[in-house]
Amino acid sequence: MSNHLAIATVTATIQRIVQAAVQEDIDGTVVTTARPDNQDGGATQPRVNIYMYQATPNPAWRNSDLRIRRPKGELIKQAQAGLNLYYLMTFYGNDSELEPQRLLGSTLRTLVDQPILTPEMIQETVNSSRYSSYLRNSNLAEQVERVTITPTKMNTEELSKIWSVFFQTPYILSFAWQGSAVLIEGAKSGKRLLPVRAREFYSQPNQPMISQLILEDNANNRNLPDSNFEADSNIIIRGQNLNSELTDEQLAQLEQELNSPIAEVRENASKKPLSRIQPGIKIGEAKITPQNITKTEIILNLASLSNEERNLLRTGTQSLQIIYPLVPKRFPSEPTRIISSNILPFVLCPKVENVEVEELEDSENGFYSALVRVRVDLVVGIGQKVLLFLNERSIFSPAAYIFSANSRSQDTNDVVFTVRDVKRGEYLARVQIDGAESLLNVGENQKYVSPAVVIG
Repeated sequence: MSNHLAIATVTATIQRIVQAAVQEDIDGTVVTTARPDNQDGGATQPRVNIYMYQATPNPAWRNSDLRIRRPKGELIKQAQAGLNLYYLMTFYGNDSELEPQRLLGSTLRTLVDQPILTPEMIQETVNSSRYSSYLRNSNLAEQVERVTITPTKMNTEELSKIWSVFFQTPYILSFAWQGSAVLIEGAKSGKRLLPVRAREFYSQPNQPMISQLILEDNANNRNLPDSNFEADSNIIIRGQNLNSELTDEQLAQLEQELNSPIAEVRENASKKPLSRIQPGIKIGEAKITPQNITKTEIILNLASLSNEERNLLRTGTQSLQIIYPLVPKRFPSEPTRIISSNILPFVLCPKVENVEVEELEDSENGFYSALVRVRVDLVVGIGQKVLLFLNERSIFSPAAYIFSANSRSQDTNDVVFTVRDVKRGEYLARVQIDGAESLLNVGENQKYVSPAVVIG
């Protein structure tokens, strides 16, 4: 691979080898790398101009560089770009003595004789006093694939477009070449995981399967919705083969055998069939412990979670899955193998605990601006999207507003919203976090009564 100086090094190497050849054929010839101009061929000294007008991805190397990153963006190998370089060589001189045509012939012969830029040719260019001031750090000579210079077919129409669009000057005798492939390596280093030491396959004939998630209050009533789970909900997970395959006594016996000082006992224990033990419940990124497990049901009481487990919960639309560790381990340092159930969608709704109005300002036209601080029961992550819904408690043309939360520098239970141009009144307040919406409380008259906030 090559660094960022590779493209300039290719141009400089072509310039150097062409310069060495044409000045022997036509005395006084110079080789430049400027934009083509329209100098009168009869009034200028003999000159060959090498101009790189385009660079495109090399098809072969572009395909070989696919999937250099994992889905989250981290590099899994060194990034690279394979390029084809396109040059237009223009020939100047006295037309009456056919100098442009003689220069074209000399250049063609030189590049046909030396179509491959060898490491020696490249290193000689880099070490040359003419180029060393800005190319001395080039490592193109170390590139595994050699850069080749080949003629490029270009018809009259293509030449006309290049001269009229790129240069906007009268046509000068020219010829096109292609240099490929130049491989430029990224500066960021990738990561390479350790190789897989062994591959094993195992199956579970009694795969755990979740069929239903319901609130415990709705267990005997199929008419109520089960989508409104909250942080104090008692959830019933129903399915098949949800229990562990070893009793507490069997697991204790297995662990005793695995820790036995007798090598034969340890070896026999490690060869026993894999069995799943007490599971954990994965909700989003949180892993929590269920309270009661049977073959067909798991009871998960979110209100009884420890503070550590509760702080890992996030409101929003996410997934729920049961994770089972597998035993025995063949050796103590072996990573824990797991088997998991199917995944079900799970919506955990926030609960509004308090709403306060701060820094109220009257805009003198019946509308107000303020900061509304809402406290919810679960921690809100920095990256979660939070919206505030305000609905006026009025039967005559009630106003409704939606506001986005202010940016947060840390995870917090308090979310602040800047509200503007809100008319005076009492409003029912709801928050929506990652698509999950808080619920309103219903009064004796079957109307929504809280949480509410007064603005104005």
